[in-house]
Amino acid sequence: MSKKKNLPLYENITITGVAAEGKAIVRINDCVVFVPWAVPGDIVDIQITKKKHSYMEGQVVRYVQLSDRRCEPRCKHFGVCGGCKWQMLPYSEQLKYKQQQIADNLIRIGKLTLPDISPILGSKKIYEYRNKLEFTFSDKRWYSCDEIHAAGGIDNINKQPGLGFHISNNFDKVLDIEECFLQDNINNLIRNDIRQFALANNISFFDLRNQTGFLRNIIIRTSNTQQLMLIVVMTQDDADLRNLLLNHIAERFPEITSLLYVINSKANDTITDLPVEVYKGKDHIIEQMENLQFKVGPKSFYQTNTDQAYELYKVARSFAGLTGNELVYDLYTGTGTIANFVAGKARQVIGIEYVPEAIEDARINSEINHIENTLFYAGDMKDILNQDFINRHGRPDVIITDPPRAGMHQDVVDAILYAQPKRIVYVSCNPATQARDLALLEQAYQITAVQPVDMFPHTQHVENVVLLEKKNSILLTLNG
Repeated sequence: MSKKKNLPLYENITITGVAAEGKAIVRINDCVVFVPWAVPGDIVDIQITKKKHSYMEGQVVRYVQLSDRRCEPRCKHFGVCGGCKWQMLPYSEQLKYKQQQIADNLIRIGKLTLPDISPILGSKKIYEYRNKLEFTFSDKRWYSCDEIHAAGGIDNINKQPGLGFHISNNFDKVLDIEECFLQDNINNLIRNDIRQFALANNISFFDLRNQTGFLRNIIIRTSNTQQLMLIVVMTQDDADLRNLLLNHIAERFPEITSLLYVINSKANDTITDLPVEVYKGKDHIIEQMENLQFKVGPKSFYQTNTDQAYELYKVARSFAGLTGNELVYDLYTGTGTIANFVAGKARQVIGIEYVPEAIEDARINSEINHIENTLFYAGDMKDILNQDFINRHGRPDVIITDPPRAGMHQDVVDAILYAQPKRIVYVSCNPATQARDLALLEQAYQITAVQPVDMFPHTQHVENVVLLEKKNSILLTLNG
């Protein structure tokens, strides 16, 4: 790799830590440097690629000595595929750095007053833990530098179609995936068979730049009730091609219980605004959690690590401290999984969610499980959760909130402070925005428990559950 003009090359640098975004970190001349694909203890040469006032970014151009903390990545696509960036770290080390990430965000950055942070709950499965994967067709797959070099240059490459994952920061580059260990091996069998059949029958793959070609995406969903959903996304409703492919899939994989297809001729890949057609089987699959069943449709949100979702929801339910008499607000309820999960121990649960289709799923999930003490409302959280809503439905005893990565809007925080619940259970997939929101709630609440949960092994992502208790309630308890 050639040295970039005016950007330095540092030699024999020892990596010292891991940053929240999954990159390695080291200080050089009192400046923080972020480096991908390295681990603490590696001695490397670093070419700086970006220099800012407070930090730099770099790339490893030579591994002088590998750290003894490394392990061998299982996946052949490691280092090229954008996922599973921590595969070269033993799982115990991954958990250590995720625990550190929680502490750094809440204590060092957020300046929050905390009890001892409980040890992170690791995932029993570190492979084949996902229940959903999506793959993209491309008429020209991505080629690595080694492949281009071996061919004598990009002009000598005989470009082939591919089916796999997008390369990071390249919307039109797709890495052809032969094996992926994130989901049950059925994902490899289905994906590789569809690729082979399409090539053998001259079914065209999507051209991401020119928006041409027939096959666009496949989405594979599995469940812990051994049901299997496959969604095939096509660019046009060509009945002959559609039936040729889907008939083959149905015959080749009789274990598919929900074979669906979508026609998407838009410029983007999202299918949330498009009709989904049933080709064979049902329009949904079922997930089981304790004695509850959850209907999962092609557009439904459901935590992608089913086993760890159960551990996460058990923590949330425990923190809520329900006795059967409480009114609970479940904010950002999604398809009502948490709301229905805790309903058996509450007087009433009211769920609020932005996506109307998700709210319909939440209501259906209550009906399936004969739960009659839930209410669900669709709309923007900051518009629905206001003083009028709280006055109409009653002040909640407990609020459970599980916002998106961006955290909660200031209006939502203000509404929570107005509602004055005795306890707040804050579930977060982003400890940085969680820390920001907790700082706003600290004026009236004290953090009394913190429990990290690992949902995504081999990635830097971590979930965190925090219990806040109203300061007046704590004082009353202490005073007896």
